[in-house]
Amino acid sequence: MIDLHTFAEQFANLVWGTPLVTLLLGGGLFFLVVSKAAPYRHMGHALAVLMGRYDTPDAAGEISHRQALAAALSNTMGLGNIAGVALAIVAGGPGAVFWMWVSAIVGIATKFFTCSLGVMYRGRDSLGALQGGPMYVIREALPRPFYSLAVLFSLAGLIGTLPIFQANQLTALIQGAAFGGTAPDWASLVIGTCLAAVVGVVIFGGLPRVANVAVALLPTMVGVYLLMTLWVVANNLSAVPGILLTIIREALSPSAVGGGFLGVMLIGISRGAFSNEAGVGTEVMAHGAARTNEPIREGILATLGPVFDTLIVCTCTAIVILLAGNWQEPGGLSGINLTAAAFQSEMGPVGLVLLGFVALILSMTTMFAGWYFGAKCFGFLIGAQWQPLFRWFFVLAVIFGATVSIDVVFNLISASYGLMAIPTMVSSILLAPKVLAASRDYFAALSTNDGKADC
Repeated sequence: MIDLHTFAEQFANLVWGTPLVTLLLGGGLFFLVVSKAAPYRHMGHALAVLMGRYDTPDAAGEISHRQALAAALSNTMGLGNIAGVALAIVAGGPGAVFWMWVSAIVGIATKFFTCSLGVMYRGRDSLGALQGGPMYVIREALPRPFYSLAVLFSLAGLIGTLPIFQANQLTALIQGAAFGGTAPDWASLVIGTCLAAVVGVVIFGGLPRVANVAVALLPTMVGVYLLMTLWVVANNLSAVPGILLTIIREALSPSAVGGGFLGVMLIGISRGAFSNEAGVGTEVMAHGAARTNEPIREGILATLGPVFDTLIVCTCTAIVILLAGNWQEPGGLSGINLTAAAFQSEMGPVGLVLLGFVALILSMTTMFAGWYFGAKCFGFLIGAQWQPLFRWFFVLAVIFGATVSIDVVFNLISASYGLMAIPTMVSSILLAPKVLAASRDYFAALSTNDGKADC
């Protein structure tokens, strides 16, 4: 009988095969070409939107542009950018980082299209509330036969948004700090139960207040993390060019670690999707809740996501790990323990303490965002009035994630992300002409008013 570890690994490998990578990379390149690189040319406008210059408080939606981006980043700037990079390097070597960069660069164009559609085709749930997300885009904009894609996205989203990866890696970090070597058998269950209790208190009662605090802390935590990485880089500045060259050389080498050129590319693209979620669809649910009547404006704002979470944060993590060099040790550390060991080797105990604090905040904000996205998928499938039931499932998932192996957890989430990407990318490619028409009108109007300087 096949065990859970083997099933999860084989399922993830099946989902993340060449067809899905072709869909994500090819789709992103398609968006880049047909838009004539508009998302890249209008990054200045994206920053102006982020700063609140184009906020419309009376427009349809629940949250501001800045809050929408913060909600999206809360789900991406979690442990995936700290532990996920370590997993990618262990599995595919330094070359996997290069393909994470590629996924982010084409992901900028992908997010422009997917998130523009998320506002363009918002729909009402069973309680009449306005909602955004790939499932609503498919339901509202595509013929009835495509509805099965909306169901596929929502089913996969129920698993993909669960907190099992965050719970697993946070538990591993706490165990490492508390017990040093091998933790007792009961430790993961006790830690997982405590984490579940904290998450339960938040999502059952005080979500608005606590989530707002968490979102407010996100920029500070990311800033602290970047300062940590910059300190390490500054102390090893002469070695950084060699690290960057190694990343590029290993990515393009036929004998690269992780199964050759194709193997490294598959690992890097799948880990990149886990990091920036471009084309996955969770970001569409966040930006679809923005208060705006301009879909293109929200799409442009969403392009900042891959820049922040993958091109900046993930790159910093990768450099620290590769500088430390302990990723090559046979039977060595993986995930957040590898990242923690890298910081400890460069910064001493202070690095471990700071990373633990940052990881705690980032993992919690990711859990809160994951609950919101998962509840939306749950409500789409069986009715928004039943969304409170998802809270129990979500809390139990924290305990499950804390007590199983990192390989099982990561493969389950990775496979779910891959399944979510199929409906998101297919619907976005089919509806790309709608975005192109709207973007031509939007940017033409922008160039005739005082927004011209932001382009």
